[in-house]
Amino acid sequence: MRALCFALMTTVASPVLAAECGGDFGQWLSGVKAEAIAAGEDQATVERFFDGAKPDARVIKADRSQGVFRKSFLEFSQNLISGDRLEKGIANASRYGDVFARAEQEYGVSRGILLAFWAFETDFGAVQGDFNTRNALVTLAHDCRRPDLFRPQVLAAVKMHGLGEFDLDTQGAWAGEIGMVQMLPGDILALGVDGDGDGLVTLKTSVPDAILSGAKLLASHGWRAGEPWLQEVILPDSFDWELTGLDTQLSAEQWAAMGVQVRGGVVAGGLPASILLPQGRKGPAFLAYPNFSVLFNWNKSFVYVTTAAYFATRLMGAEPYQAGNPDPALPVEAMKALQEKLAARGHDVGKIDGILGASTRIAVQKEQTRLGLPADAWPTMDLLERL
Repeated sequence: MRALCFALMTTVASPVLAAECGGDFGQWLSGVKAEAIAAGEDQATVERFFDGAKPDARVIKADRSQGVFRKSFLEFSQNLISGDRLEKGIANASRYGDVFARAEQEYGVSRGILLAFWAFETDFGAVQGDFNTRNALVTLAHDCRRPDLFRPQVLAAVKMHGLGEFDLDTQGAWAGEIGMVQMLPGDILALGVDGDGDGLVTLKTSVPDAILSGAKLLASHGWRAGEPWLQEVILPDSFDWELTGLDTQLSAEQWAAMGVQVRGGVVAGGLPASILLPQGRKGPAFLAYPNFSVLFNWNKSFVYVTTAAYFATRLMGAEPYQAGNPDPALPVEAMKALQEKLAARGHDVGKIDGILGASTRIAVQKEQTRLGLPADAWPTMDLLERL
């Protein structure tokens, strides 16, 4: 599931090496071997690691098709969050209470967030992926779409292999992530934690290793201990929708003064926050704190991050959201057409992919403001027709 996100990069390929992609796979592989040896890896280890390595066409296919992130927040969250998954999360919180307590004490990361990612990434370790990790990494590093991202990950996997922490038959996600919380080799090398004290970092089989490594990763990206990340709120009818979105921050007290009410709680005093409307003014509303933005270092997808953050609040005792009755989501082709129209008006919407990401939302809100529509960043057929 973490396919769109790539965590902290610990090794950076030089521009020359990063440009070496595509073409004859054997020649390319020879270049990577030479780079690994030049970086200090033992030649025997390098030869053993790359022996039998080959491209995997399934990886390229998966990389080019990630339609799951085109779903709306309500659809996506209702698909991922079930009563069974909630029960398992609560049970695991109790079963591994000492591990989560350690994660909170040493890294300041809430067990709710760690449980949510553990659930969504691998269903608490049950589904860790069926792609050969070595072949997935060399496939993506050889491919010319993102070689500067994946070539360093290949070299990191070589180092892990030399340390006895990467078997050649290791299986994981199509994008090379490994283990219960799906981390890339470079992140494991830099941030992996030997939580069970066996001298190895094994995220596939050790719950303490996986949970504490995930916590350290989030802490490295600026997670703030003891602070919330998301609260569901009720907005007054007179609310100024143009103030919504992650690019607008006010203090929690200022929002409260405008009539924003937290469901089942109070605003976190003294913290900056944004009003988040994942499906516009007619759907659920949330107050997003600084820790919410940290989660985009785990996954770049807006709908994934919002769903994980919400699920984490449920695991910590929050009530189910008020779904409301939002306007229908645009079909994929209509969303692409909207993105094209927004881009033609000078907005940066990123790739024309039919996915309502953060940049598209900002552009939608700006056009809604220009046209005198409720500026809630939720695209409708009316907006598309007006453009």
